[in-house]
Amino acid sequence: MRLPLLIRLRRVGYRGAYVGLRIWWFVGRPHTHGVKLLVHDDHGRVLFVRHTYGDRSSWELPGGGIRRREAPLAAARREAHEELGAELSAWRDLGSTEISGLGKTTTLHCFEASAAGLTLIPDLGELKELRWAPLTSPPAPLGEDAPAVLRLLVERVNGI
Repeated sequence: MRLPLLIRLRRVGYRGAYVGLRIWWFVGRPHTHGVKLLVHDDHGRVLFVRHTYGDRSSWELPGGGIRRREAPLAAARREAHEELGAELSAWRDLGSTEISGLGKTTTLHCFEASAAGLTLIPDLGELKELRWAPLTSPPAPLGEDAPAVLRLLVERVNGI
């Protein structure tokens, strides 16, 4: 199936913007803030995504950057709406974790939400593929952020 021209152009735009960000991260060495979403369905599975930019072969959790003066939960809700086309429910703050890589340090604010009973409409400009998987057996390979979020969950469960 051939994607519509507008979606293909948006994918090119995302890839170009990502290259620009990589250059900025290398030069500026910024500390950024983002959100990651642990979206679960009514079968106990978690949603993983592959993006149309960056490492397109790896699987990540949905999420994105936090805008200036935007609260982390507001960013999580916005990213869910933008990427997944859904108003998720039962939001829960999972805490935050810090990761380093690609020339930057990022504080990831992690949230859990339910997509039970919802139809997700992925943004095909940004997302290449969605996959539901048990949390104990995520798809491989995982991207840069997903392992840190999964470690955060294990630490919470174990009371560390």
